Amino acid sequence: MSGAKARQAAADLLIETLDNRRTLDEAMVTSEHYSKMQGADRGFARAIASAALRQLGRIDKGLAPFLSRPLETATPPARALLRVGAAQAWLLETPDHAVVSETVDAAKGWARARSSSGFLNAVLRKVVNDRSHFDKAPVTAIWPDWLTVELMTSLGVEAATAMATAQLDEPDLHLTPKDVAAISTLAEAAAGQVIGGISVRVPTGDVSALPGFEAGDWWVQDVAAALPVHLLGAQPGERVLDLCAAPGGKTMQLATAGASVTAIDRSAVRLERVHENLARTGLSDRVETVKAKVEDWSPPQPADRILLDAPCSALGTLRRHPEGAWIKSPNDIARFPDVQARLLEQAAGMLKPGGTLVYCVCTPLAREGVEVVDRVLKTTGLKRSPITAEEAVDFAAGLTSDGDLVTLPNGRYGHDIFQISRLVREN
Repeated sequence: MSGAKARQAAADLLIETLDNRRTLDEAMVTSEHYSKMQGADRGFARAIASAALRQLGRIDKGLAPFLSRPLETATPPARALLRVGAAQAWLLETPDHAVVSETVDAAKGWARARSSSGFLNAVLRKVVNDRSHFDKAPVTAIWPDWLTVELMTSLGVEAATAMATAQLDEPDLHLTPKDVAAISTLAEAAAGQVIGGISVRVPTGDVSALPGFEAGDWWVQDVAAALPVHLLGAQPGERVLDLCAAPGGKTMQLATAGASVTAIDRSAVRLERVHENLARTGLSDRVETVKAKVEDWSPPQPADRILLDAPCSALGTLRRHPEGAWIKSPNDIARFPDVQARLLEQAAGMLKPGGTLVYCVCTPLAREGVEVVDRVLKTTGLKRSPITAEEAVDFAAGLTSDGDLVTLPNGRYGHDIFQISRLVREN
């Protein structure tokens, strides 16, 4: 029954994410079925759930012709098990007999799903024999229809398609070295590859088993997330503010530059993550942390440089968190631009004349990035300091005519999508 139990756990992870609107990481903590899994069964359950979330829209379109009613009318366990079966058949190359028998057994052994076992058996027999509707669905169908339209409108069809294609594969890990001068040594020790000149790419696996973890020689951080600090250019001894700092990757980058860093975040829980990361890397004594809302806080004196990684829809991280496309709504996303504009205006008032501010968001939506900057430039003493192609390294193709940077998929390696604007205060 271990195979059936693993499929139950995978289905429960889908219920926790899609019906209870949790991230997959949160679901792996809250799911009772998943918490009972161990070893290979636990890994298989996670792999099924992750694969299903990664291409959920295409899976649903592939299932639709086999159903007499819309998939959403099925009970949550039946709906989840159908998706679990389809993910096995169409994405994980699980043998047909196992897809049908083990998934049906999962329903029979699960009180909430038992009544749907006959229905599941009938549909899954069709699933293993016909994947044509799944294959015909365009790659951008992995997202909800409303989001596909939103991304195509903001990015264009070609870039949105590239973004969807990048989401199909499990992402590698990116490491930021504490000592950038030792990046080649880290890459060799971890059997990785230097990317962008600032990060090391390694296969996904047990982070704590990689060389240098205990010593705090590096931290996990997407290469695109490491770029904003690189572009801020903090110098030793400068007063630098890291606004909305958690979980602390950028804070640690600033600390290694020798700057006097103050990291501000409104969440005590998230600040604890910053403290843990600083302690592991031995950088605690270089950073002051402050629990406060950026809108309500002022520094004792203006800062030389400011980094504002503003709250956003996080749609640029879908390759790592594909469930985000399904647990957010248009209304969730619509609230961000006003919040971002208020934060950027507040940050502008913390910056000394001639100082530099980098505003970044991990989303491809222009209304959360460049349009927020355009709006705030009209009401503050800020102006753009254009990013150059040399500074943008492997991402130069994403430079805009105004000198902002959008880290669009480049086909060379997987990375998140960030919008980055560098600004200076004139007066």
